[in-house]
Amino acid sequence: MSQTPDHVVSVLGGRYELAVLGLSKKTDSFALEYTVTPPLPDADDAASSSPVYLRLEATDDLGNEYTDWGGAYGLGLDGAQTRGSISGQPALPPDAHTLTVRLTFMTGTQETEHQLCLPLT
Repeated sequence: MSQTPDHVVSVLGGRYELAVLGLSKKTDSFALEYTVTPPLPDADDAASSSPVYLRLEATDDLGNEYTDWGGAYGLGLDGAQTRGSISGQPALPPDAHTLTVRLTFMTGTQETEHQLCLPLT
């Protein structure tokens, strides 16, 4: 199944493209679904370059702050991208209209941050 991305951002020095596929709200958290093209290096592959880790921090338009609550990723079915999700907590309040997400990509000793403003509809 193909999804149209909500946001597309060049990441990791322009070598990769992050596409945000959606944001799902849960009773205790929220989850951001994404793809990264080309696929990120696999932490289990000794021949690959340094693995890449992702951290999330966010704030909404009401001033509430959210922290990383974990995630998962792996090679997409087509093998051409990494597909994953990353969660934040606590849950989003119903009266918030936007969520500013800061995603930090960590590889080796380098960290790069990317900020996205997502509508909450």
